[in-house]
Amino acid sequence: MSLYNFKKVQVVPTAADFIDIVLSKIQRKTPTVVHAHYQIGRIRQFYTRKVKFAQDCFDEKLEQILGDFPKLDEIHPFYADLMNVLYDRDHYKLALGQISTAKHLVDNVAKDYARLLKFGDSLYRCKQLKKAALGRMATVMKRQKDSMAYLEQVRQHLARLPSIDPNTRTLLVCGYPNVGKSSFMNKLTRADVEVQPYAFTTKSLFVGHMDVNYTRWQVIDTPGILDHPLEERNTIEMQSITALAHLRAAILYFIDLSEQCGYSILDQCKLFHSIKPLFANKPVLLVVNKIDAMRPEQLAPTEQALIKEITDQEDVTMVQMSTYTDEGVMDVRNTACKLLLQQRVEQKLKSNKVEKIINRLHLAQPVARDDRERPAHVPEAVKHKVRYEPSDPARPKTEKDLEAENGGAGVYNVDLKKWYDLRDAEWKYDVIPEIMDGKNVADFIDPEIEAKLDALEREEEKLIADGFYDEEPEFLDEDELAIRAAAGEIKHKRDLIVQEHRAKKGKNRPVIPKNSKSIRRDVDELRGHLSQMGVDGESAAERARSKTRKRARSETRADSIVREQSLAPSAKKSRGVSVVRDRSVMGLADTKQKTVADSMKKKAQTKGNLHAKAGESDRKIQTKMPKHLFAGKRGAGTASHR
Repeated sequence: MSLYNFKKVQVVPTAADFIDIVLSKIQRKTPTVVHAHYQIGRIRQFYTRKVKFAQDCFDEKLEQILGDFPKLDEIHPFYADLMNVLYDRDHYKLALGQISTAKHLVDNVAKDYARLLKFGDSLYRCKQLKKAALGRMATVMKRQKDSMAYLEQVRQHLARLPSIDPNTRTLLVCGYPNVGKSSFMNKLTRADVEVQPYAFTTKSLFVGHMDVNYTRWQVIDTPGILDHPLEERNTIEMQSITALAHLRAAILYFIDLSEQCGYSILDQCKLFHSIKPLFANKPVLLVVNKIDAMRPEQLAPTEQALIKEITDQEDVTMVQMSTYTDEGVMDVRNTACKLLLQQRVEQKLKSNKVEKIINRLHLAQPVARDDRERPAHVPEAVKHKVRYEPSDPARPKTEKDLEAENGGAGVYNVDLKKWYDLRDAEWKYDVIPEIMDGKNVADFIDPEIEAKLDALEREEEKLIADGFYDEEPEFLDEDELAIRAAAGEIKHKRDLIVQEHRAKKGKNRPVIPKNSKSIRRDVDELRGHLSQMGVDGESAAERARSKTRKRARSETRADSIVREQSLAPSAKKSRGVSVVRDRSVMGLADTKQKTVADSMKKKAQTKGNLHAKAGESDRKIQTKMPKHLFAGKRGAGTASHR
């Protein structure tokens, strides 16, 4: 995995969009209703909250921009120099510095106006201070228009950069333009680098990955380099120089002996000597490409001397290949990987960490116990075994052949029991009983269970015939009969008392409060009181006595219920039963009128049901404007009156 992933950098909005995002968030996330009749402390708090929330929003966005972009002093030198080549280090740092300065300016503006709002003496003044604070913050951000536009361009370009791991196993391909570097990379990896018959087809670094001996390698294709001073090289060439200078990789310098690339062998050799200081402490391979057109043996003596001058150096290995015919491509790959691995191992052995690790390692070597030779033994059956040929009809059948003969996959079931190694081959397909708690299921089976069950049934039939289970009649003396009769009378009396209590408790008439009972006056007191006032009290007393006399039915209702319960069933049936009339048909002549009345009732109830009325008497007026629907933020409009 690469250590750097610049694709996660968030989009940098323009200055206008930045201000709109922040102001919209302030409007959505803070209260919007304030009135002049509020206490001045509440008004100050309302606008101070808006100013501080605006500061937090600006700080959050600017801090995210500063945190997402890589800091050149903290990343790998390869990426630091590459960004210097592509974006200019000074311009990049200046843009980030301006964003950081804007953040501090916004903090100072918020701090100053929060202090001024503490002394606001009216709604209007507090509102103007808030307006001025947000305006100054927006002005600060408008001045960063160019820096934010530049950073957005850098972000887009960073997202398109390849993910290069500077510390992993790497093959770096370099050389003059059009010598076959991209073709070689397309052969080794799954990368699809554009290949064209003109120079500088590759304008940036390309990365591909391959697996060699179960390890992942990355191959980097660099743009072509021309032989001129470092100051005259353009941005495309400087990308290659940066990769050569900072990446710990095996350098594959491509050379085209056929000169089809448009550059002579002398120019290509001069370029090698020119950039050779960048190859220090790295394995270098001189890759002679396009040998299908020209081989080193076919060159003129002067040109061969140029090649020999390069290969005579200690750390340069010459290999030959042709990407057109694929000749030698794998040899070049294997040689480069082998040299790089050797160098990485040597560097690790020279480091201080190796001593701590080697002390914990012990290489055990077997010691011969005697002088006897023990060569490898191959069984005779294996030596004479006939090679399996699918087309041979006499070949031994495999499980796959048996599967095809017996219905194919999903139908054929592999027979595993035929490979069982038992003392008797007939035991292979015996049913294996289940074992539970160390016992076989067969241990719980009684072979004489049917005979025992038959004997038990005959014994039961004999006991039934002899009357063993017959019950003897119960004989009671006179004392027991008297006790049972008394118990029945007591139970009957108790039932009557319970029924009387229930009848009294269930009466449906108003209950006189205790206070009224304590001050009740009788008729004699009424007569005496009226006589003292000089009024004839006899007529009034008679009238009051007739009014207060209770009905016989209410007086004796509980007694009558108990009496009915105590009557015999025959007496109950003889009493008349009052018929309960259906009040829904009272006043109606027939069922037709009842149908019409029900229809009219349903229509009359429709309007009430729509308004969720409890009935005809429900006159309650529900809330005209429910608070949960109308409270809170307002829709589109102006807030200037605030």
